[in-house]
Amino acid sequence: MAGNCLEAVELTSSGRPVLLPSEIECSFLSAVDLECEDLPNFPNLKSGILTLTTHRLLWVSDSTSQGASSAIPLASISHIFSAKKSLKSIFASPRIRFQLSVSPDGRVSNSGSGSRAWETGNADVTSGSESVSGSTSSGLYTKEGTVRMVGVSGILRKEQEMWETTDKSLQDAFQDLNALMSKAKEMVMLAEKMRQKLLSGSTSQPGAAEDEELGSKQDMQDWLLSVGIISPVTKESAGALYHQQLSRQLADFVRLPLERAGGMMNLIDIYCLFNRARGTELISPEDLLQACFLWEKFDVPVMLRKFDSGVMVIQNKSHSDEEIFARIKTIATKPDALRTGISASDAAITLGIAPGMAKEHLLTAESKGFLCRDISPDGFRFYINLFPDIDPNNVYLVKDYGVYDTWLKVASASR
Repeated sequence: MAGNCLEAVELTSSGRPVLLPSEIECSFLSAVDLECEDLPNFPNLKSGILTLTTHRLLWVSDSTSQGASSAIPLASISHIFSAKKSLKSIFASPRIRFQLSVSPDGRVSNSGSGSRAWETGNADVTSGSESVSGSTSSGLYTKEGTVRMVGVSGILRKEQEMWETTDKSLQDAFQDLNALMSKAKEMVMLAEKMRQKLLSGSTSQPGAAEDEELGSKQDMQDWLLSVGIISPVTKESAGALYHQQLSRQLADFVRLPLERAGGMMNLIDIYCLFNRARGTELISPEDLLQACFLWEKFDVPVMLRKFDSGVMVIQNKSHSDEEIFARIKTIATKPDALRTGISASDAAITLGIAPGMAKEHLLTAESKGFLCRDISPDGFRFYINLFPDIDPNNVYLVKDYGVYDTWLKVASASR
């Protein structure tokens, strides 16, 4: 917490701030310094990302994904000083001075008896001015001065405003429908809270008493994925930081789908799910790919992986190929598999993944020497690799144990 006077901002695993209910991100600025004129010992908040939302000013350190973070409620800003025009200001970085209401104990609050002068500075004049002008001219604000909602919340708000502007005489006939629309935003907020609760409890191991809730949790996760993202990152709001913020938001979004898919998903499937969650704020495949490439610079729990065949997937960093290979070896050593081999469909059913992903795992297992491949008009068939059990000095020696001995017994029984 910055000098014990500013609120700390809760961050996601990718370093993005956790927004309040109905809070929308409006604009981003990079390389921003936050200073306090009345506190000489105020900690150095240098070169961070400043986010303007509908509720707060959020300052997050850009050095690490889980660095320092502070929040200033907009309601606590009591006065904004006009810029001083001087020869020095022409060559210096643009600065904004504002006064905050503080509580008697010196903490920033929505209302307080005292006040302190604060100053923010941006090290990049060009990027800062472009970001602010882009966010105001692109339609984030309506003519009445209210913030225009985006994504799923924007769709719900637009529908609600449309019903409110209809003829007064129809209100009685559509009273039930209007009541339902007024509750739609609350349902989205509730869904976001439940999603955060599921994410926080996803790493805990379920006990015996929680086994009965697994089915309902699965249904709840499916429903939450269809609700969408409340505040999707857009080019208008993020400006030059668009791909960086999109990368962090994508890392937060894929946690639930990856958990349900066993830790790995095809990039195309992620693209479809992510765009569906963003509502009308769709992104291009190039933007998604660039956002995935930026994960190498951030400390996020997911990564982009490319197989030898060219197929790209998103997987958790904790995902273990050795565990997959062990399950494949178990499938391939069954009596039926020793006789006829296994296909990608067989592995997909057992592993609970798509056939395309199962085929990539089988090919990877082959490259590691665990399997052998047979190509026929019916497609690929994979068999357990028996060559490690054969003694090169005596190829006719058959041991009384091992996969080779099991294969001989199964082959003799099938005759």
